[in-house]
Parts: sequence; C-alpha cells; structure tokens
Amino acid sequence: MLHLNSFLASLVISLFSISVLVAQTGSIKGTVKDSKTNEPLIGAAVAIQGTTNGSVTDSEGNFLISKAPVGTQVLTITYISYLTKKIEVSVEAGKTIILNTALDEDAGQTLQEVVVTASKATNTEVAVISEIKSIQQVAVGVSAQQIAKSPDRDAAQIARRVPGVSIVDNRFVLVRGLSQRYNSVMVNDIIAPSTEVDVRSFSFDMIPSSIIDRMLIFKSGAAELPGEFAGGVVKVYTRSAPEENFTNIGIGFGVRGNTTFQSVDRYKGGKLDFLGFDDGNRSLPDNFPSTSRRFNALSATQRAEQVNQLPNSWDVKKHSVLPDLRFGFNIGRRFDIGSVQTGNITSVNYSSNNQFSDVDNNTYENGTAVGVYLLDYQDKLYSNNTRLGVLHNWFFRFSPKFTLEFKNLFNQLGFAETNVRTGYNANSDNEVLAYSERFESRSIYSGQLIGKHSFNEDKTTLTWVGGLGYTRRTEPDWKRAMYQRNTGTETYALIVPIDPNPINAGRFFSKLNESILTLAANAEHKVGATDNPDPIKVKAGFYIERKDRAFNARFLGLVNNSPGNGNPRLPIGQIFSPSNVAGTENTYNYMEGTQDGYDASNMLIAGYLGAYIPLAEKFNATVGIRVESNNQQLTNTSSRQKVEIPQTKVLPSVNLVYNLNDKQLVRAAYSYTVNRPEFRELANFNFYDFNRNADVFGNPLLKVATVHNLDARWEYYPTPSELVSLGVFYKQFKNPIEDFTQPSSSGNVTYTFINANRSRSYGVETEIRKSLAGLGTGPFWENLSLTANASYIFSRVEIQDSLTVPSTVSANNRLYVGDVPDRKRPMMNQSPYLVNAGLYYNDSESGWQASLLYNVYGKRIVAVGTNNNPTIYEMPRNVLDATITKTFNKKLELKASIQDLLNQRFRWEQNYISRNSDGTPDGNIIKNQQTIRSFRRGTYGVLTVTYSF
Repeated sequence: MLHLNSFLASLVISLFSISVLVAQTGSIKGTVKDSKTNEPLIGAAVAIQGTTNGSVTDSEGNFLISKAPVGTQVLTITYISYLTKKIEVSVEAGKTIILNTALDEDAGQTLQEVVVTASKATNTEVAVISEIKSIQQVAVGVSAQQIAKSPDRDAAQIARRVPGVSIVDNRFVLVRGLSQRYNSVMVNDIIAPSTEVDVRSFSFDMIPSSIIDRMLIFKSGAAELPGEFAGGVVKVYTRSAPEENFTNIGIGFGVRGNTTFQSVDRYKGGKLDFLGFDDGNRSLPDNFPSTSRRFNALSATQRAEQVNQLPNSWDVKKHSVLPDLRFGFNIGRRFDIGSVQTGNITSVNYSSNNQFSDVDNNTYENGTAVGVYLLDYQDKLYSNNTRLGVLHNWFFRFSPKFTLEFKNLFNQLGFAETNVRTGYNANSDNEVLAYSERFESRSIYSGQLIGKHSFNEDKTTLTWVGGLGYTRRTEPDWKRAMYQRNTGTETYALIVPIDPNPINAGRFFSKLNESILTLAANAEHKVGATDNPDPIKVKAGFYIERKDRAFNARFLGLVNNSPGNGNPRLPIGQIFSPSNVAGTENTYNYMEGTQDGYDASNMLIAGYLGAYIPLAEKFNATVGIRVESNNQQLTNTSSRQKVEIPQTKVLPSVNLVYNLNDKQLVRAAYSYTVNRPEFRELANFNFYDFNRNADVFGNPLLKVATVHNLDARWEYYPTPSELVSLGVFYKQFKNPIEDFTQPSSSGNVTYTFINANRSRSYGVETEIRKSLAGLGTGPFWENLSLTANASYIFSRVEIQDSLTVPSTVSANNRLYVGDVPDRKRPMMNQSPYLVNAGLYYNDSESGWQASLLYNVYGKRIVAVGTNNNPTIYEMPRNVLDATITKTFNKKLELKASIQDLLNQRFRWEQNYISRNSDGTPDGNIIKNQQTIRSFRRGTYGVLTVTYSF
C-alpha cells in the first residue's frame, strides 16, 4: 500500500509541476448556428482577423481558440453559402470569452457585443438543464454552480438535493427510495469500485464537493448504460480542463453543538490517524502465525506472547474535542505544448470532522409492549472522520478531431471510533459495561484515459476509455470487551468465555483489496447527408470489466486459562496487559475463533447496438439491445467452498420523446435490467457487528434478480435556466435480494441475505426550478429563485412460504416463514415519500448569496423481520440547512453555513407482534412503536474563507 501511495504521490507531484506553465493569453470559445433553424454549423471557420490563429467548428457547432492575444480583437466567421460575420471581442489574460452566434444568408457584416465570463459551460445550472433536455433518457442532475450555493461538503450531501434521491448512513445514495444495491455508480463514465465489505454500494462521502463538475442521475435505461440497475445510474463528473487560469486556497472551521469543546471518551490511536492511514502499530506482526490452525496449535504461553506483541492500547481517556478543520487548494492552467492545446486542474482537499452522540440501543422481549426490554443499552459514541483527497486531471486537444483526457482521483479516509456502552441485560439480569475501539482506513483510486475522435466530416465519432480502479479497506485491531455485574454497586467483571466469542472480549482484524480494470468504447454514426438537421444515429460499443477482490478476517478471543484465570475486575486499561494475559496459571489466554475470508472475481463483457430514429418532425425513438455476459466467482478461504454464477442476459431498452413545442416535451421509456449479488452477500461466514449487536452471514445460494422498468415524464422549460417536470414510473422485480433478520435465544440477531419471490415499486415525481422575478419588482426578486422536488412511492415485496438460506442459518437450507402479516410489506430502504426544497438568493453585483434548504424522507425499513422479530423502520426526519456567502472584489469569499438546524433525532423503531397464550404469533402487528435505536447528531456550523489569486 505504501508503494502505491508513494507512486500516486510522485505522479501527482510530477504532473503538477508541469501545470505551473502559464501563457499570458486568453481564449475564445463558443457555438456557431444557423440563424433560422438554430442547428449547429459544422465546419465553420472562426479566425482572429490579421492572424493565423483560428479554429473550425465541430459536429456540435463548437469552436475553441486558445492563445488569443490580449486586447480588442475581431473574429471573422465564414461558412459556405453563408455571409461572413465579424465580431469584436475583448480578450483578457487567463480568461475565456464565451461567444455564441448565428450566421444567415441575407445579412451583411455586423458587430455584436459579447459578455466576458469565466464560467465553465458544463457546470452551470443552464448547462445542466440543457443537457437534461437534450439527452434521450429520463434524467435529473445538479451543477457545480448549484452546489456552491449549499453547505454540502461531499457527493452524498449533494445527491440528496436531487429529485427522488435520499441518503442512508450519510454516504449511500438511494434513488426512488430503492436500496443502494439497485444503483450503478460511474465516475467519469467508468463504473466505480464498491467501497464496502458487506454490501454493494459506493460511499459518496469519498468525493469532495469542490472537485465535482456536475452529477447526473439516469432513471431510465439505454443500451450504452450499465445493465445492472433499477433505481438509477449515477454519473459523477469531476472537473476537467479549466476555461481560464485560476488559483484559490481556502480554510474552514466547524463547530457541532453536542460535540465541539465537549469532553469525550477516546482510546489512543496511531501517529497517522489524522491522514486516514494506520501507522502499522495496530496490524498483526509479520511473524504472526498465518492461519488460525497454526495459531491455535501453539502452546498457551506462545499464543499469549504472539498477541502481546500488539500494544496494550485498550485504555480510554477523556479528551476535549477541538473544532473541525477543512482545507482546500485548487489550481487550473491552460497553455500550449507546441500545437497541442493543453489544460489541467489540480485539487487537494483535507477535512477532519468529529461526532459525538448519546445513543439508545434496545432489544425487546418477543410480544411485549413498549418499555419491556431484553437489552437496554446506552452508548457514548465518539468518532473522528478524516479525508485527504487529490484530483489531478489533464486535457489535450491535438486537433478539432482528436482530444485526450487523463483523469486521476485519489481519496484516503480514516474513521476512528470509541464506543462505551452501559445498560441492562435482562437475559442474564446483569448490568453491562462494554467497549468498542475501532479504526477503519479506506483508500480509493480511480484513473481514466479518455480519447475522443471524429471522422468522415464529423458524421462518425468514437470515444474510448481505459480505466484503473483500486480500493483498499482495512480494520486493524477492532477491540471489543464486555463487563457485567449484579445490579448494584459492585465492581464490573470482564466476561471471559471458555471458547472465543466476538461479543465478549477480543480483537478483530480485516483487510479488503479490490482492483478493477476497464476498457470501453462507444461509436456513433450519423446516417445520410451532412446537412440533415435531424439524422438517424446508429450507436455501438462494448464495455469490458475485470474485478478482483480479496478479503480476510481474523478474530482473536480472550479465553479462560487452565488451571486458574486472570483477574476479571481490572479496568479496561490493565486487564489486557501482558501480566494478566500470559497463558500461565492465574492469567488469561487467547484463541483464534475464526479466520474467514474469500477470494472473488467478476468478469463482465458487454456489447450493445442502438439507434436514434426520427419518426416524425417532433417524435423520435432511441432503441437498443445490450448483451451482458457476467461470470461471478467466489471461494471461501477457510472452507474452500466455491460459488460460481455465470449468466448471459439480453437487455432491451426503448426511449421515446415527443416535442410538444420548443419548450415542452414528453418522454416514455422501457428497459429490462438485472441486479447481481455482491461478493460479501455470497460469502458463507459470520461477521459480528458490534454497533448493531448482530451476526451477519452471507448466502451462497442467492440468485440474480431481474427488473422491468417503465417511465413516463412531461418536461417544461420556460427559460434556459428553468425547469418544471412531472413523471411516473413502475418497476417489477423477480427474486429481489434483501436483508433478512433471524433472531437467536441470546437476544442477539442474525442477518443474512435472501431472494424474495417478487416485488413491485411505482410512484410519481415532480420537480421545479423557477426564478421568482415575477412575484415582484426590483433587484431583490430578480435575484431570488426556487428549487423543489417531491416523490411519492409505493412498493410491495412478497415473501414466499419458505426461504433459501445458508446452512449456518438452517441446516437444510430452508427457513419456513409461517403465517406472518409482514410477509407483504414495502421493499427494504423504500421511503414512501421524499421532499426537497431550496430557496436561493444571488446578487452578483454586491457579492451576496444565501440559501435555505429543506429535506425529509418517509419511514423506511432498515431490517426485515421474521415471525419472532418485527421489522425495524427508520423514522422520518426533517432537515433544514442555511448558507450565506459574501464575495469581496471577486477575490475573497466568506461562507457561513449551518446544517441540521432542527437537530431532530435519528430513530429506528419497530411495532410488536401480538401473541397467543402459548407464545405463537396471533397474526396481529400492534402499532405501538418500540424504539430500537435513537440519537441526535447535533446542529453543525461552518465558517470558510477562500481567496482566489
């Protein structure tokens, strides 16, 4: 890992050193169209009068002239059968002039005023709305310009502003209320690696908001999009070549209401925790036995000696929490290398955030009402999150017909957590004191080399991309210990079992490495004459992806020694010291309870053929067929059990668009897609989750789910910056994959993964982006705008009489559900409603900006129940954020934001199942709500200062 990080650092430094070359010139870019038809003119010559510097418009009518001399210049635009036009422009050093014009056949030479701007064409609100209108699929999006008006720090917080999107665990995106497993995530048109061990998902908190150019979410399928999705395909585009030279640096400080300046419990971490790396002190030594069999074969004293090589870092001490810190540095340059127009962007971001919460964790006796607890726990939960991100992107324009991009994104995240749990266990009639001390390190690299070509008088275009993705996730030395005592004031005693147990006392180690190699190409050809304003377009392409993953987990459990045991009443900082854990008489010892892991690979080969067909003047269709051949393999490293799922699927799609007029259109779409099990969901071994107090088992018998998707939407664009839409959708699932809860007699819960029989989801969505200038007169109303979106969604999943489960859950691989009313319920993580609203004020002349943002989601299932344990729901929570920004002389920016003004509780609740006198369910679910988990995050305030050079 250190070698990889050193390589990446060297790469970034080497490339960055070149980017400081700056040419003291400006640039001119724009579009040339026909004045009557508004169609782009392909091949128009655009030149600076009196020089040889010029350009030719591409297939979209776009041109770019770099190295334009500073000062007043005259552009000459010529095109066959059109009269020449001359335009006077004023070029400034390091800036780009945006010039959009039209040619006609009956006008003479004219002069035209232009507006100088430094905005990038793809990341403005107007540009994103225009892109949404022009693409053939049902899609929504958010621009960098809109992101800058919010307090959002990462891609996860940004996504929750998008219609039909909600967030789970502050980092996972749900589209249309469907679980994160139903989304495909692409970074710069390459499928992103999964960042989690247990689920198929991408952690959006890994991408800082400052490096995002735009985010688009495709809700209907197409031949060129991945075939594995049902919620949506989320495309995150990072910033590319700058339109002008820029440099800015920013620093910010954050204060959280129930955390900052408070005294919290924290264990001693490593020297590199502040960068998100483990310094190696938590890792198992190099000479540590490589397998559980070899470790357990050692003598008692040898086992103790091996574990005692690890530092005794169990002690928990009080710590005063300082304000959060964030830092950002961004630089962009445009210059020429010979005849090659070149540009790059480098962005370095760092943040350190603290969070403390008082958490209620409860489990209830089966069939009992509110307040009758089986487990009644209170957690003092403190965590520190650090993120170091580096983006380095290059752009090369060799000619109007060939461009090359090299994009690099690296993020390093660290998560340190200390949880001190107290409470009551009715099972043992004891008070409990438990500790969980954890550090998680995540590294992700995504790199792409992208080429774009045009041929045949720009009738044929080819785009290709080669990608490398790498993810590393380690949890070194997750320490857990549980004390208990009889109710009263006696000293707590550590629970030390005869056999190692992950609940009571031990150290957990896990490591995940995943690499992805990708090669893809997309070609498009326009059929017919070059002057056809709306030609048939034929598309074809392929996508090849090789994914390899290795996961390993080990658990070392403290056990009683024979003869005699250690002292169980020592405090947490002393009880695991070498003098008390020596493998000798009257001390404790270690045994390895498990060594689980898997090696997995996935080979995806996909090809597609599609066509855009104008059926009438205002009506067009885009049809396509995608074929995906996927081979998924997984081998359990302990049992050598092998799972293989080879499958080839033919995935058709149809997108229809009818243009009512220039400002209104109607879309309809159908697609057939799949949802495959994730590696961890197939891995047949146990993992104990301390925070959920639950065991998690994979299920190697899972099937691939299939989905039929139907969409329809009306869209209205009053102006280029405004949008109103109303849409409906319907989805039919076969064999949907869901989490399933299986209770145990100890009060702990086992989660596994199952295929339900079938499910369906349908709903309605609406969105509005509107200027409020019409509500009044004067600059105040002209600077005011509104965004709002809402979704109402209904879903239903049907559970069959018996489920296919792993042998670790049921010996015969069958689990009979019985007569339970909850067998027909909403899909997991499906919210019945989602609402977002934003009020924005932007006065560019005075430099003042302000926003007020609102978000709420309906209650959703987080754990599916059984005939013994009710289903657990996450309850609705209203969120209100506010931001105010002031810019001075276009150089200095002050930004103050407050997140979560309402500070409502996060709540997980369940209803309880009424029972007969013999203890069996009587078929009724009583609606009195039992709180399973509850806490507040605290209102969060941030002040950021940014200076642009």
